[in-house]
Amino acid sequence: MNGAGNLMDFLDEPFPDVGTYEDFHTIDWLREKSRDTDRHRKITSKSKESMWELIKGLLDAWSGWLVMLLIGLLSGTLAGVIDLAVDWMTDLKEGVCLSAFWYSHEQCCWTSNETTFADRDKCPQWQKWAELMTGYTEGAGVYVLNYFLYVLWALFFSFLAVSLVRVFAPYACGSGIPEIKTILSGFIIRGYLGKWTLLIKTVTLVLAVSSGLSLGKEGPLVHVACCCGNLFCSLFSKYSKNEGKRREVLSAAAAAGVSVAFGAPIGGVLFSLEEVSYYFPLKTLWRSFFAALVAAFTLRSINPFGNNRLVLFYVEYHTPWYMAELVPFILLGVFGGLWGTLFIRGNIAWCRRRKTTSLGKYPVLEVIAVTGITAILAFPNPYTRRSTSELISELFNDCGALESSQLCDYINNPNMTRPVDDIPDRPAGPGVYSALWQLTLALIFKIVITIFTFGMKIPSGLFIPSMAVGAIAGRIVGIAVEQMAYHHHDWIIFKNWCRPGADCVTPGLYAMVGAAACLGGVTRMTVSLVVIMFELTGGLEYIVPLMAAAVTSKWVADAFGKEGIYEAHIQLNGYPYLDQDEFTHRTLATDVMRPRRNEPPLSVLTQDSTTVEDVETLIKETDYNGFPVVVSRESERLIGFVQRRDLILAIKNARQKQDGVVSNSVVYFTEDAPQIPASNPQPLKLRRILNLSPFTVTDHTPMETVVDIFRKLGLRQCLVTRSGRLLGIITKKDVLRHMAQMMNQDPESIMFN
Repeated sequence: MNGAGNLMDFLDEPFPDVGTYEDFHTIDWLREKSRDTDRHRKITSKSKESMWELIKGLLDAWSGWLVMLLIGLLSGTLAGVIDLAVDWMTDLKEGVCLSAFWYSHEQCCWTSNETTFADRDKCPQWQKWAELMTGYTEGAGVYVLNYFLYVLWALFFSFLAVSLVRVFAPYACGSGIPEIKTILSGFIIRGYLGKWTLLIKTVTLVLAVSSGLSLGKEGPLVHVACCCGNLFCSLFSKYSKNEGKRREVLSAAAAAGVSVAFGAPIGGVLFSLEEVSYYFPLKTLWRSFFAALVAAFTLRSINPFGNNRLVLFYVEYHTPWYMAELVPFILLGVFGGLWGTLFIRGNIAWCRRRKTTSLGKYPVLEVIAVTGITAILAFPNPYTRRSTSELISELFNDCGALESSQLCDYINNPNMTRPVDDIPDRPAGPGVYSALWQLTLALIFKIVITIFTFGMKIPSGLFIPSMAVGAIAGRIVGIAVEQMAYHHHDWIIFKNWCRPGADCVTPGLYAMVGAAACLGGVTRMTVSLVVIMFELTGGLEYIVPLMAAAVTSKWVADAFGKEGIYEAHIQLNGYPYLDQDEFTHRTLATDVMRPRRNEPPLSVLTQDSTTVEDVETLIKETDYNGFPVVVSRESERLIGFVQRRDLILAIKNARQKQDGVVSNSVVYFTEDAPQIPASNPQPLKLRRILNLSPFTVTDHTPMETVVDIFRKLGLRQCLVTRSGRLLGIITKKDVLRHMAQMMNQDPESIMFN
């Protein structure tokens, strides 16, 4: 027996894959944390031994910052490339640049010497398709041909996008934020952040946005940045072997994604903190800040919009806002909250229908149908024909003396002598009134079509369509208030701040506030939303109107239902995500734990009387993720907990590397080998894979405490004991089922399928 002692301890050396997780399982945050602490302790003690070990320790400490730098550089570059490609392909639907086909409409006319200021978007080098084919620029035939080609290009782009997603990377569809929230909470979805997903998502995102569908690229850019983060994690064992550390990097990558999506580095950090992250230590805050900074700097170097800004929507307003204007701002907040509620309910109902009926079997057909309807309805209206980002940019703009937009067709006073940027309020001309009609139609169209677009099998973001709905509504309200102030400046509300001939009301500001309100209503963001909006537009002095609208929209939307669109999609897909809502029901651990009264007893292992065959039979007959280890079946005194995957790997490894391990070898989890006759086969020591400090609660612990423990410590399971005796087990899924039951939902409908 003694001669075999060193053989029995073979497991004291770690073997490959122990402590890893299977697909669609939840990680054990406490175990990951303690493993990282052990690794850190080992590096610190080794660094005192030699200079080489000290350098290795320093490299390990700096690897986190290096990963952030790489994430920032790659996500910034990809965002710049996506912006340039979308710009070119959106214009490709209408025409082509003859001097260089890779130029977009704007770039084509920049390089032309024959462009006049009045017709800055017309130049001989840029030709619409009908003009190129027929030689005519006007007429019904030309319009019909342009219309037909516009629809054809849109259908081609969307068909290509949905086909690539279906064939190469099914995980590249959707916005990606609900899944990233779930992954950051500790769930494992293998391949969701893989190399193929990164490549296909980048390409199909360009195609989907260019097709003219009512979707944005901002949400998917967060997914793209997280894929970059995952890619660089695999280069460093510190992150690739520890799922907890990997999630710290992914939190920072999400910040970099929003940073390049909106050109809002601080907003990105706050978005990661407020909206997507589950565990966000201070160290991750600094690293997110650094990643967001590098990403924004990279994007600024590429300068995709050609305006030396990080964003398309940069605006400068010349007038302050007045207290009386808070009323329309708050009304826009109410509209944002109502639109958010309508959108979430409509979209979830449609997505549930897609999941439960045969509609879900034809994703390509669905994308083609929605694209066809969108393109056919969008082309006649100039506000829906252009890309949504350009539309928002025009709605945010203030009408200067040099604006040629229809929205700026005001009747000028011929006697006006004023500086160019301070134009007084003027009566609206016919252009403004026709623009208002077109905008109203665009608003109805966007509200309806976005409900059906979000959630299709192509990359689709929600930020830009939501902002477009709000910006259109805001601009309409802004023009209405402006005209009221002009025609009724003697009313008591306008008397104090709006003198005749003054520039009182800025309609663009209302569009900005409306955009913030609608985005807040859909996502329920508040702090990060306001910061993103003022970084996006540079409107620092308009923080109060933005805050008023964001808070109002959240209050109104929360009155109809607490969850934002991402939480609703998490629930629809049944991901095991514990949200931060209070649990107020008065139930106890004993009400939730398994096994229940009429169920078979708990499957357990004993510390020194189970054979290898018993363990293998237990693994084969059950699908539990782990087993409690007790002193004996009679006493049921708890010793620890062992993971199913670790058991399988340990026994497989022992059979390959250790002589004498057969089916009737005794498995023991104690420090010393049990007393067994010499004729018996070699025993197997598995103490190394035993967790000696599993989390336990007593059977009378209130469930609100248990839910809190699961939420704050990120547990997978928790054992229930009474006076040291094992009674049962509560898993994360049991907690989710119980919470659903308490809210009168079907507990099985919320489980991940």
